[in-house]
Amino acid sequence: MAPRPDPLTLEVVELIGTVVARYYEEYEDAAAKHSLTGAQARVLGLLSHEPMPMRRIALRLKCEPSNVTGIVDRLEARGLVERRPDPADRRVKLAAPTDQGRETASRLGDALDFAREPLAELTTVERTMLRDLLRRMLGEEAGTAAAAAAGD
Repeated sequence: MAPRPDPLTLEVVELIGTVVARYYEEYEDAAAKHSLTGAQARVLGLLSHEPMPMRRIALRLKCEPSNVTGIVDRLEARGLVERRPDPADRRVKLAAPTDQGRETASRLGDALDFAREPLAELTTVERTMLRDLLRRMLGEEAGTAAAAAAGD
């Protein structure tokens, strides 16, 4: 049996949970202002960085590809996303934001102040340290995570 976590570890875990809960609450509120669900807003946010196949969206969101298909269907019906062939493999369809989708994703991002405001109170050194500690907790090396994010 694993040893019981110490009080400091329990407090850190609780604080992380509180930060995540507040972030998702704000994300849901911002999404609702655009008549989107939180999941739709997250997909749109991902796609605003680059078009990607449904399977990769599902991996990034840690959900089933069939769920992503339904989300993309609804975003496509609203004119926020379109499907297009992957230039590297025409058998694969990419989900990509339309101009309206990119504009909506940008407005959503601008509305998310919860994380931005408290992080602004930290110095660049502190934000870098926090980022590196979070990556370490996730088992990512600092350079590897940046390379993975760029290639993902």
